[in-house]
Amino acid sequence: MHAMRALWGTGLLLAAPLSAQADTAGAPVDFAAERAAIARYQDADQRLQDVGWHLARSNAAFCPHVVPSVGLQLQDMASYGDPAIARAALGLTGDFAVQTAARGSPAALSGAFTRNREIVRLERFDPNQWPAGPAMDWRRLARSHDHVEAMLAEHGGIAIGFADGSEARLVPVDTCATRFELMGAGDTAVADGARVVIGIEFPAFAYRDEPVFAALVAHELAHNVLGHDAWLDRNGRKPKRVRRIEREADRLAPWLLANAGYDPAAAVEFMNRWGTAHDGGLRFRRNHEGWDERAAAMAAEVPQVAALIAREGQADWRVHFRREIDPAGGLAPKAGR
Repeated sequence: MHAMRALWGTGLLLAAPLSAQADTAGAPVDFAAERAAIARYQDADQRLQDVGWHLARSNAAFCPHVVPSVGLQLQDMASYGDPAIARAALGLTGDFAVQTAARGSPAALSGAFTRNREIVRLERFDPNQWPAGPAMDWRRLARSHDHVEAMLAEHGGIAIGFADGSEARLVPVDTCATRFELMGAGDTAVADGARVVIGIEFPAFAYRDEPVFAALVAHELAHNVLGHDAWLDRNGRKPKRVRRIEREADRLAPWLLANAGYDPAAAVEFMNRWGTAHDGGLRFRRNHEGWDERAAAMAAEVPQVAALIAREGQADWRVHFRREIDPAGGLAPKAGR
């Protein structure tokens, strides 16, 4: 996997979510506090999954790579700091349960995938039987998501069994090929070609208006659908090249928002709100233009996007978006692109 690029700030990438921790002094565990801490993380994750899945689904017709998706995210107690405490706090006998079902997704529409509902089977396999480390081990959870995605691609659906003996079968829809993950700490937002990962402390989580929060997610998704990480791998990560792909992601964000039914001008509002409060200084601007320049570049896209939505009902960025780079080559795209 390619190294992830910090696009907005600095922070430690944590593979595991919030960690339930044992009291080393032997004091009684406050399970109510543990449940509340897990719920706060899940609330933020639900918000990210709702917006991310909606953007990826709504732009699937234009993405170069799509995958079948049901909008389901799992959790594994092995990824917590103390699996036994997390298991007890959530009332589970095993390790796997529902984390989120993205709003509007097949998982959410089924009504079966309520938060923390215990899972014992993914098609023919019980993920609880797969080996895992004692704590903070993210690998089994990643394996479970890989397995779900493989079942959807190979069989056109997946049957998921619950601890109460019932099961639900899900049929996927196409989405842009990106997973959305929440870090349990840090204020970073990054994209690596396959994932968008955002730290729970990123300031946009305080923005209650969904379109403005969605603008952050759209910027990161833009990096993936435009192939930026692979392009930088081929051409190098000098500041002038990073600035080029950052500007391109900024400019595509209004297009992605509009196709999802959000106001494309929300991208401009996001940049104005974030930039005035979180100017990264000279070091940050080596790889980014000033926030006011970035907002202006976003704003310049809005009239064209709005006109396309009014005329065609969609903003086909494969055809109409002007690239900053040649995806198969270097800095400058061919004339007329």
